[in-house]
Amino acid sequence: MNTRFSWSIDYHHPTDWDQSFAPLSLPDMLAASVARKGDAPMLDFMGRQFSYAEVAQGAARVARGLQILGLGKGSRVGLFLPNVPHYVAAYYGALMAGATVVNFSPLYTIAELEAQVEDSGTDTLFTLSAAALLPTALKVLDGSSLGRLIVGSVAGGLPKTKSLLYRLFKRREVAPLPDDPRVIRFSALTDNDGRPEPVAIDPETDVALIQYTGGTTGTPKGAKLTHQNLTANARQVNAIDPDHEAEDRILGVLPFFHVFANTCVLNRTVLNGGSITMLPRFDAKQALAAINRTKTTALPGVPTMYQALLDHPDLARTDFSSLRVCISGGAPMPAELREKFVAATGASLVEGYGLTESSGVVATNPYNGPVRPGTIGQPLPATHIRLLDKEDPTKDAADGEPGELAVKGPQIMQGYWNRPDADTDSFTADGWLRTGDVAVVEEGGYIRIVDRLKDMIAVGGFKVYPSVIEAHLYEHPAVKEAIVLGIPDAYRGEAPKAFVTLEEGFEVTGEALTAWLNPQLGKHERVIAVEVRDALPKTMIGKLDRKALRAEAG
Repeated sequence: MNTRFSWSIDYHHPTDWDQSFAPLSLPDMLAASVARKGDAPMLDFMGRQFSYAEVAQGAARVARGLQILGLGKGSRVGLFLPNVPHYVAAYYGALMAGATVVNFSPLYTIAELEAQVEDSGTDTLFTLSAAALLPTALKVLDGSSLGRLIVGSVAGGLPKTKSLLYRLFKRREVAPLPDDPRVIRFSALTDNDGRPEPVAIDPETDVALIQYTGGTTGTPKGAKLTHQNLTANARQVNAIDPDHEAEDRILGVLPFFHVFANTCVLNRTVLNGGSITMLPRFDAKQALAAINRTKTTALPGVPTMYQALLDHPDLARTDFSSLRVCISGGAPMPAELREKFVAATGASLVEGYGLTESSGVVATNPYNGPVRPGTIGQPLPATHIRLLDKEDPTKDAADGEPGELAVKGPQIMQGYWNRPDADTDSFTADGWLRTGDVAVVEEGGYIRIVDRLKDMIAVGGFKVYPSVIEAHLYEHPAVKEAIVLGIPDAYRGEAPKAFVTLEEGFEVTGEALTAWLNPQLGKHERVIAVEVRDALPKTMIGKLDRKALRAEAG
């Protein structure tokens, strides 16, 4: 089979593969949906609904507030937020002002947040007065070049009754705002006429989002995603849904700061004029209750989420009759899990594939079949696939042989923020994005990932880089050598496990090292165990041999 593929004939998605997507900015995409669906619900947050017109007005007030502060074209505005209405207003508001959004995970440590604030040149950071967020943001404000914080209240997005209860019974979860001119209340920022100055946006060149990812070394890199990258990917995902014109109620439990949710939950639903039921974090009981309450039609998620829903006792009391499709990404979907979920819910569950550099989605299995378990399906419309020789990426892989998956399409990033060296490594000379994953294209045009060149561990949809954990281990005086591997995990897909040898004269258990290590790591990075060994495998030239250890560990 030729390594440059075309799906013009054997294409199972309900649209043409060979098509184009006109330039479109995110503010214009939102405005078009407001014009069509102004009074329709766009967001449902814990039972409080916000119409398209209300959300657009809120975003306009954010945009005007940012412009009054002097922000606009060339400014980077950070979002350190979970799934709350403030996120949507800040996201589209910053874009209306002409600024670039930078997403920051609420799971970040102070050091991680500071490093990415500095790297991106973020000037203003949106967060909440939650005890889990504000203290971290305040330390970053003092320890970096960050100029100001915009702080919202969770209670402000809740229905009146729930807002009152939150204020009465959850005071411990709220951090006090300091008397600091650099800290501005969200309500003060948006206290304006909601008429921002018009900004000229070139969708194909203006960067809408800097989305951080990691490399094989774990060094964070900011993928520059243009307005066109993001709106094209939203339109590509929408086009493969055979029922995209039907009533659209999506459950937003994936975090918006993650590129998968940013495209599949937020931008795609706004494009389609649908409604997003937002949960600030995934909780299986709350998710099942939301499906019952809102008659959810679509549920994008990661395998660990579907497993948690299956394991919850409320599953049997949940009405899934409205649920049409679930898209799984972020980690491989075990075939047994897919079969159990489909049997329990009656919904279609399809596996897809994407990466930060592709705005979220490259390929999926067809919603209405034929689904081929264990594959990532076929590419989205206008997405070109190529397999490169694993040893020499300047050449195509031999016909019929596995090769490194390379991608071209309107959703592929402009490049990395201030990292031309990384651009050289990640793109071929003729502009194909190298994914680092090894794939084959099977009969019928289905793509199967069979290996990966990179050492990244996929933990419940999050990327974990062994070198980051290994660097922490080497800080312990007893650790001589360390290798971290991804171990198969029934719930999270993979989980990090560390293997170490000790310096002479030290005696320390793996349990003690685990207890020392994990508090220094993000929740998704924490190892399931540290195994102390007498020796670790090495290559002929004396380097630690991760591949040999992986084979040995099984």
